[in-house]
Amino acid sequence: MAAYRRVLLKLSGEALKGDAASGIDFSVLQYVAGEVAQLQTAGVQTALVIGGGNIWRGANADGTGLDRATADYMGMLATMMNGLALQSAFEQLGLEARAMSALRLDQICEPYIRQRALEHLRRDRIVIFVGGTGLPYFTTDTVAALRAVEVGADVLLKGTNVDAVYSGDPRTDKSAAPYQRLTYDQFLAGHLKAMDATAVSLCQENHLPILLFNMNRPGNIVRAAMQGDIGTLIKEA
Repeated sequence: MAAYRRVLLKLSGEALKGDAASGIDFSVLQYVAGEVAQLQTAGVQTALVIGGGNIWRGANADGTGLDRATADYMGMLATMMNGLALQSAFEQLGLEARAMSALRLDQICEPYIRQRALEHLRRDRIVIFVGGTGLPYFTTDTVAALRAVEVGADVLLKGTNVDAVYSGDPRTDKSAAPYQRLTYDQFLAGHLKAMDATAVSLCQENHLPILLFNMNRPGNIVRAAMQGDIGTLIKEA
């Protein structure tokens, strides 16, 4: 039996580029689609939020002359590109998937309407939330927390390239230790950088647990949703 019935999986855009400098590595898409297909077979309803950093990040605007709002809108468009690629990867496996966007671009994505998203999930369709919140200045972590709360997810799964939340940066701090479990307050008080603080606060207010794990190891996405025994779990005491 799955640990969670309905999950929201948050993936960074950078996760989709694989070993390339930018763009989309289609073998990564196939891997993600295969893992989510296993969840669907097991009866786990799955929604995703995908970033756009493999194509464009709002932070890239520094020194370009672009204002932050314009740069963020460009990033939202990048999430649409990634979302459409994911939707296609799911469809190639015979899965029903819907990309839903907070930015209106109706020729390629459904507009995000909460009740419609809930109906898709009830019908065991995979829902991919793109276009951010439709507003600048919000991170995709915050979007993921918001959508997870809105659709009543049992957990927010954040797939990363590290095994857990660490006390420091394990790439530069040899003494950095992984946490198996943290409370929201411990995460926020420690100023840990594994997730946006606004997103963690939103999850805390709505009693939504967060599981941060390494998505690059085959089987980990399935294990996170089915067993929940990897990475770092952030929840109430």
